[in-house]
Amino acid sequence: MVINGSDLNSSAPDPSDAALYRPPWVTTTLGCFLIFTIVVDILGNLLVIFSVYRNKKLRNAGNIFVVSLALADLVVAIYPYPLVLTSIFHNGWNLGSVHCQISGFLMGVSVIGSIFNITGIAINRYCYICHSLKYDKLYSDKNSVCYVMLIWLLTVVAIVPNLFVGSLQYDPRVYSCTFEQSASSAYTIAVVFFHFILPIMIVTYCYLRIWILVIQVRRRVKPDNRPKITPHDVRNFVTMFVVFVLFAVCWAPLNFIGLAVAIKPEVVVPLIPEWLFVASYFMAYFNSCLNAIVYGVLNQNFRREYKRIVVSVCTARIFFQDSSNDAGERLKSKPSPLMTNNNQVKVDSV
Repeated sequence: MVINGSDLNSSAPDPSDAALYRPPWVTTTLGCFLIFTIVVDILGNLLVIFSVYRNKKLRNAGNIFVVSLALADLVVAIYPYPLVLTSIFHNGWNLGSVHCQISGFLMGVSVIGSIFNITGIAINRYCYICHSLKYDKLYSDKNSVCYVMLIWLLTVVAIVPNLFVGSLQYDPRVYSCTFEQSASSAYTIAVVFFHFILPIMIVTYCYLRIWILVIQVRRRVKPDNRPKITPHDVRNFVTMFVVFVLFAVCWAPLNFIGLAVAIKPEVVVPLIPEWLFVASYFMAYFNSCLNAIVYGVLNQNFRREYKRIVVSVCTARIFFQDSSNDAGERLKSKPSPLMTNNNQVKVDSV
């Protein structure tokens, strides 16, 4: 959750009144950094969505959450980030208060939607591996769509209170309209806990249980019956875990700064250097373009589909199903099961 702890005044001044002098090289660096983030965000997440659309091997219940996460990342690249970029090069917000409110609201929707989708992915993987006999019933196509709709409903519900507390304000240090939470310490603490710490705890629990079960299965079965777990199988687990770790690393500094400010604002605010605050914000912004890169690096199915899409774009065949879904490749992509005495543990592609 985006948290701004610089100003203890809860009033909402006109964003166009705020400006901050910085050397030209600083604004140029921030602008170039954000341009790179926007371009990679849009192209990468569109690749993810089209990959799942085109490739039958990628169209499964788990990847519904992956597409939902990609949409959450696209939200900020399409609207709020370009407005921040305009603010950087104009050294202030000149787009009016309405765009400021919408931009801040959509940023909140994106970040909370991202962490809720990452939590949904972790729970999905946990059910697939640790409760595989019930998985098909729990994650039917209809149920999976309902879970995604529930995630977005909870995301909107989590953001709405900010509209009533007047917390959407422009911060000239980061050229962004963000959620100003320092007016209420209790509210800030609740936001950080329920929108960041609690989801992180749930995801951590799910992935720990998965890895513990896989390790136990590999050690307890007899050598003759030991399932074959290929490096490809392991990478499928690692892919979504890396997505989670990167999100936690990118957003933790900003959330913990906000938490510290909420607990002791008069002590902490003067101790936070501006460069740290700005760096924490732009590191959080950068996270929105990382997931598609992770899929391409760690997941072979996504990597192959990325290449096919690039070729298809050049030949105007982007909306046609590709030929990668023949019986031979379906057989080759079949996941290898892990068998226990009481349960069946499956390893799936992302």
